[in-house]
Amino acid sequence: MRTDLFDFELPSDRVALRPASPRDAARLLVVRPGGELDDRGVRDLPELLAPGDALVFNDTRVIPARLRGRRIGRGEDARIEATLTQRVDGSHWRALVRPAKKLQEGDIVRFGEEGRVCFLGQLDATVAAKGRDGEVTLAFAFHGPVLDQAIDERGDMPLPPYIASRRPPDERDRADYQTMFARQEGSVAAPTAALHFTDDLVGRLEARGIGLHFVTLHVGPGTFLPVKAEDTADHRMHPEWGTVGAATADALNAVRRAGRRIVAVGSTSLRLIETAAADDGTLRPFTGETSLFITPGDTVRAVDALMTNFHLPRSTLFMLVAAFAGLDVMQRAYAHAIASGYRFYSYGDACLLFRG
Repeated sequence: MRTDLFDFELPSDRVALRPASPRDAARLLVVRPGGELDDRGVRDLPELLAPGDALVFNDTRVIPARLRGRRIGRGEDARIEATLTQRVDGSHWRALVRPAKKLQEGDIVRFGEEGRVCFLGQLDATVAAKGRDGEVTLAFAFHGPVLDQAIDERGDMPLPPYIASRRPPDERDRADYQTMFARQEGSVAAPTAALHFTDDLVGRLEARGIGLHFVTLHVGPGTFLPVKAEDTADHRMHPEWGTVGAATADALNAVRRAGRRIVAVGSTSLRLIETAAADDGTLRPFTGETSLFITPGDTVRAVDALMTNFHLPRSTLFMLVAAFAGLDVMQRAYAHAIASGYRFYSYGDACLLFRG
């Protein structure tokens, strides 16, 4: 399909720079089959679902993956920003750096000068390999848990570009950009639909008999990238690592057999569930990488409803919701959301989509 079909105009004041407080105070636009729109709130979620339905969350944990430092030992120091994207082993990380032209293989980048641990004076990394489009492999001087602590001390939360371009990350983001379900470290972006959940909301969902289930997908930087190809068929997704455990697959299959609904909380949960689904929608255990790209015309086999935030124009995520609920329906829903003052993107409001 033509990429420009997924474009729309968004006023800059619709971009949320901070989350709602409390988290479940966010608005929720319900999009029913056929395109009926209903303005609700996230706190209404229990009554919008039925006993026996199952919510599926991504329990990945965002690491403070954005590091700032400088190249040392070769000519004049050059300032470098690196966003860690994938752990290779105990001391090596793949990263996106800028400006990439300032680095060569063998260069040393020093991130920070002071640490809270007395023996960590600075964090040095050698450029072990250099790829395309700003990707490098960094070999750090520390290893294992010591390296993890050094990164945690020096790193910033990797806020999406549409927030980071308007304000720097701060200590509030350490909590705000992490879901209450975050357990498995490895993401450079939050599964933002789950940011809306609180202990109170979870308690009310459980009291209504709605199940909570968990999968893990470590979200990579590709989630922020607009589709530059003129046709969606020419776009390639960055692979991301995920796992659906056997117990979770069995539990969700039981939900389907009982005639209840599987509700994915976030596009990452949906993409991973659909990766693990057979043609008939039955879920199988899965561990590995997925680069599933869902666009209109693709069949969603296992997920019956999707709770997700409002996404960027021309993004793979807007294409996914258009595939799920229908492009015309989502164009009208987004136009309504913009006109009604809904807040967009990672810290913004949410919508609940029922499969078209």
